[in-house]
Amino acid sequence: MSQPNQHCIGIDIAKLSLDIAGTEDFSPFSASNDEDGFIAILKELKERKISLILMEATGGLEASVACYLQAAGYEVVVINPRQARDFARSMGYLAKTDKLDATMLAQLAQVIDRHPDRSRYIRALPDEARAVLTAMVVRRRQLNNMLVAEHNRRYPSHPQSRKSIDNIIDALESELDRINEDMKQHVKVFFMEQARLIGSVKGVGDVTIASLIAELPELGKLNRREISALTGVAPMNRDSGKMRGKRTTFGGRAGVRATLYMAALVATQFNPAIKIFYQQLLAAGKPKKLALVACMRKLITVLNAIMKHSKPWDPAYYQRT
Repeated sequence: MSQPNQHCIGIDIAKLSLDIAGTEDFSPFSASNDEDGFIAILKELKERKISLILMEATGGLEASVACYLQAAGYEVVVINPRQARDFARSMGYLAKTDKLDATMLAQLAQVIDRHPDRSRYIRALPDEARAVLTAMVVRRRQLNNMLVAEHNRRYPSHPQSRKSIDNIIDALESELDRINEDMKQHVKVFFMEQARLIGSVKGVGDVTIASLIAELPELGKLNRREISALTGVAPMNRDSGKMRGKRTTFGGRAGVRATLYMAALVATQFNPAIKIFYQQLLAAGKPKKLALVACMRKLITVLNAIMKHSKPWDPAYYQRT
């Protein structure tokens, strides 16, 4: 928790620039979103006592400055942009500029800095091997999205365009195969034990293993409710007074959730425990989508237990989770 005369810093991220604001008597300033800018920020921050630095997740544009500041010893929080906008509206910030956003983020940083669960917001500093794997996972997702888009364009397109589309599809498939193999080898070299544990669950393949290791480093370190909420598969209450609203799932890490969806879909066919669980839900009258989300939640809590105890799949985990 921050002490008197310590500053909480907010950084608004853009492709080429960074706007930095702080609490107390901190004077806002701007810097470039490159190494020269990071050095300038560090020089300015060293003149003051900094308690916490906060920024929004901005499609990866925040990654370099976040890692740079973490490596310099600062505690960094990276939040979902929706959370930042909700906070801004609650504080009456209706206008939107980069400088205003940086000021608002600094104020949000101060709130988080005083929160009893402050530590769970702090971004973990990834090691180099995990950072490389994360880049591969993100790139694979991008290639897959492009491949789906080209397939969707092919059939309604004019015959004149199909040869061009086929060439792009071939190139994307070739690159996807290459990055899949690179990703598999990287996991084998740097994360063999984690991959062995996660892969012991039927329905969990190489892509899911890589995604969970890269994008969910908290796996095995949280309890079942926390890991479900982090992946966005925990049902949230919507109650007020006597009204009892429908429970829904939202938020969480979209990339992990998408990968987990495919793993759960496979598990409902080939993992006996998950398959029985899925069929029981359907027999009880639950919609297929709701039943599948429940299987996703069951799967991630099982994987969390496996990583926590460092023991491969055991039916006992399924019974306890």
